[in-house]
Amino acid sequence: MATAVSTFIAAPDGLRLHARCYGSRSAALPVVCLPGLARTAADFEALARALAGDAARPRRVIALDYRGRGLSDYDPDPSHYSLPTELADVVAVLTALEAAPAVFVGTSRGGILTMLLAALQPAAIAGAVLNDIGPVLEPQGLMRIKGYVGKLPQPASFEDAADILRRLFGTQFPKLAPADWLAAARRTFKLENGALLPTYDVRLAAALQAIDFEQPPPALWREFDALAQVPLMVVRGENSDLLSEQTVAAMRARRATMETIVVPDQGHAPLLTEPEIIARIADFVARCEAPRQD
Repeated sequence: MATAVSTFIAAPDGLRLHARCYGSRSAALPVVCLPGLARTAADFEALARALAGDAARPRRVIALDYRGRGLSDYDPDPSHYSLPTELADVVAVLTALEAAPAVFVGTSRGGILTMLLAALQPAAIAGAVLNDIGPVLEPQGLMRIKGYVGKLPQPASFEDAADILRRLFGTQFPKLAPADWLAAARRTFKLENGALLPTYDVRLAAALQAIDFEQPPPALWREFDALAQVPLMVVRGENSDLLSEQTVAAMRARRATMETIVVPDQGHAPLLTEPEIIARIADFVARCEAPRQD
């Protein structure tokens, strides 16, 4: 089974960024995984191991911790927890690791960064999987995210953390078992000096303060259309409150060849850990290497 190796890369401003790298450099098209706003590279462990350990077509997989998340350095200036800065960080990682072109798997904020990268450097993207994200963000989903990022209670144990997460997200993920919630807790919290703390800089909440729910963020249709020349897959959680069915339909109207997966009994954002979902993503990545037919 493929194991992860930690790699550290200097951001354009010198801050140290962390990436989990799986597999070896080879002729196979690499995969770059970009997590959600307050998430880390650990979210892609199952997918990355499966892709890198594929007996027929092993791949190099790179999963990034944005600044202020995971093992990346925290930024002394929280205003840098912004899409322009993080996009520059992604470009720096791609350059340092010679990882472009690649297929991008972007969860939530990672999908936004993928669309922004397509507009900035289209040649860097050979295919894209947008996990529960699109050009239009639903206000209720943004409001919910703003309500908990940087504001989670401090758990007394990982079991307590699992209960906190279940209370917060149980309606969106009603079928998760206790072991799943405990695994989520271990991805969300870390033990530091005897206390459980989030795996991200809580000042990340400042990045959400500017959201005005009377004036939702502008739609990213131009950035979405920048993906027009590469294979595209959209994964939507059946219970998602951030990516609506209407937005997915509008995306498909602009891109008839877009592949869509709806994950039952999951919300924002699908975990991408189920064998059948991993198999479909692996098949999609393989097709990104094939000559285009459309």
